[in-house]
Amino acid sequence: MGSTNLPFRLKLIPAAEWDEAVHHREPGWEYSRMRGAPFGMMRAPFFSPAHLPCVAPPWGKLTAIDLTTGKIRWQVPLGSLAELAGNAPNLPPGSPSIGGPIVTAGGLVFIAGTIDKRIRAFDVETGRELWSAELPASAHATPMTYQVSEDGKQYVVIAAGGSAKITQEAQSDAVVAFALP
Repeated sequence: MGSTNLPFRLKLIPAAEWDEAVHHREPGWEYSRMRGAPFGMMRAPFFSPAHLPCVAPPWGKLTAIDLTTGKIRWQVPLGSLAELAGNAPNLPPGSPSIGGPIVTAGGLVFIAGTIDKRIRAFDVETGRELWSAELPASAHATPMTYQVSEDGKQYVVIAAGGSAKITQEAQSDAVVAFALP
């Protein structure tokens, strides 16, 4: 399971003021009407002047949970915010993540979803990162896997479209496939 440690600033907007607030949108804020509630909401990530989340790192993790016991088997920082922070030196690992992992029958966990435009493969037993590849944009999606035939190659596919939910990053329309050996 991927998790994110990223605080947000929130403002409630009375329903009677909603149309006016949306008409005069503040840059960098996401707006949501919240139907049935007496308020709408606007929210934005809470970043420091260095463009890093205002909480202690890691800002994203990949966690394996034993479904029999409910206990954590392993947990590793996931991704990097180096690009967002201007490649700051000694930046700890971990990136907010939007997108989940997929586990293959061969014991690999594939996940993208981080801000750093990478897809990664981890060993399902240990959490050790085995492979990563750069994508044309961040992939805030869950990878999928398929085989063309029962004895054919297996592929992992990810939609790498970027996202403006956390940062104003570049957008793309790429769907990228990788063949497993």
